[in-house]
Amino acid sequence: MVEVLLDEFTDRLTDGPADFVALVSEKLPIMIIGKWMGLPSEDHEVLRDLTHDQVYTQELFPTASEIAISDAATARLQVYFTDLIKDRRRAPGSDPVSGWLRAWDGLEGNPAHAEAAVHSLALFMVLAALETTSHLITNSLRLLLENPSQLDLLRQHPELIPDAVEETLRYDAPIHLVSRVAAADTELGGVPISAGETVQLMIGAAHHDPASFTDPHTFDVRRRRGQAEDGSPLRPVTHLAFGAGIHYCLGNALARLEATAVLSSLLRRPLRLRLSAPPRWAPRVVFRRATSLHLTLL
Repeated sequence: MVEVLLDEFTDRLTDGPADFVALVSEKLPIMIIGKWMGLPSEDHEVLRDLTHDQVYTQELFPTASEIAISDAATARLQVYFTDLIKDRRRAPGSDPVSGWLRAWDGLEGNPAHAEAAVHSLALFMVLAALETTSHLITNSLRLLLENPSQLDLLRQHPELIPDAVEETLRYDAPIHLVSRVAAADTELGGVPISAGETVQLMIGAAHHDPASFTDPHTFDVRRRRGQAEDGSPLRPVTHLAFGAGIHYCLGNALARLEATAVLSSLLRRPLRLRLSAPPRWAPRVVFRRATSLHLTLL
């Protein structure tokens, strides 16, 4: 899938600037999740668009109009996955949705409960997999193009590509903020928090904390190895881009694999790319999303 998309992207570049977001990074995640879940390819585009609309409700301060857009998208997604589950009931296959139905039927013996659980899981798989992975893929290339010495380093040492993905996750994570509700009275950093109060966890800020990272505002693909480009020591990278504990991202390995595959294929090709226009961003706080990344050949 990566090779097919990058072939199309490369062909488009021969005619002038091409949008990497539209042609590669937004297509790949839904292609992969869609194929895995057995979703018709003709549904991929609408599912991607509905996902973009749905996440408004997860923003920090959504407007009334954004909530309305999100609610409408959620309703359409609920109908879509309700119909999907009905189809898999009538004609089960070897796909995950059919497998989940069989598993929950065996556990609960209640078809309605099983279908509700599988509906939530299937919907979550699509919502969680698309925007975040697209951002990781887009951002990994953007940051390398903005830091040409790092790109040259990867060309010389392609074994560092997974390290570049980890540094991208630290430097500009797909999700910059997550919310948690205190289950009981507690204290955090000397601040009392009452049961039921919401705490906003600023992941984007934590990833640039100088108490945790040496020279945190520098993008350095050797960071995970504990060594800077100039050979000086760095504190090895850790990050919260995929959460932690019971909330650790189920799809973390797939997201890493997609970004690694895209960068590996790009760097194997005789392409020299540059930004032809500044990236454009959706006006968000929580979910980072580049809406375009126009590139051209050098």
